[in-house]
Amino acid sequence: MTGTTLVVVGLGNPGPGYAGNRHNVGQMVLDELAARMGATFKKHKTPNQVAEGRLVPGGPKLVLAKPGSFMNTSGGPVSSVLGFYSATPEDLIVVHDELDLPYDTVRLKGSGGHGGHNGLRDIIKATGTNEFTRVRIGIGRPPGRQDPADYVLRDFSPTEKKTLPNLLADGADAVEAIAELGLLAAQQRVHAPS
Repeated sequence: MTGTTLVVVGLGNPGPGYAGNRHNVGQMVLDELAARMGATFKKHKTPNQVAEGRLVPGGPKLVLAKPGSFMNTSGGPVSSVLGFYSATPEDLIVVHDELDLPYDTVRLKGSGGHGGHNGLRDIIKATGTNEFTRVRIGIGRPPGRQDPADYVLRDFSPTEKKTLPNLLADGADAVEAIAELGLLAAQQRVHAPS
C-alpha cells in the first residue's frame, strides 16, 4: 500500500438478477463498507459504480468500485479505475468469492495466481501483475456433483443467509484492517483464532 488512496474492488455480475448470488459476495461487502462510510454508489466516468469516503478521519481515502461488466471481464473496469485515480496495483484490494474456503471464512492474501477464478484471471491480465491484495470470502464447495459454475450463480441458501450479515461484516472489517494496519498486521488480526 503506497498511497493515501486505496481502490477496493468488489467482484460480481451486474444487474438485480445476480445481486444475491454467491459470486457477488465481493460487491455485498462493498455495500457494507459504503454504509459504514455513509457513501453512495454512483455512475462513474470509468465503467464502474463508485463510492468514495474515509472510514476514519485522517485515514486513507477508499474508492469502492463495482465493475459494470460481467465477472470474467472485470480487468478492463479495474484497470480504468486505477488509472483514473492514479493508483497502482499496490493500492488495489480485490474482494471476491472463494470456493476453496469454507463458508463464513475470510482470508487475506498479498499476491498469487487466480486459482481458477475468472475475475482474478482477467484483472491479472489487464494490470499485467498478480501483485495486489485480495480479501477472499469463503463460499464453500458445491454439494455433491453440482457444477461450480452453477453453484456460484445461485443465491445463498436459507441457512447461509442467517449468518451472511456476519460474513459481510467480517469482510468489511478485513478491508478496514488492511487500510488501517497494512496487510501483514491485518492478516495476523483476521487469521488469528478467536
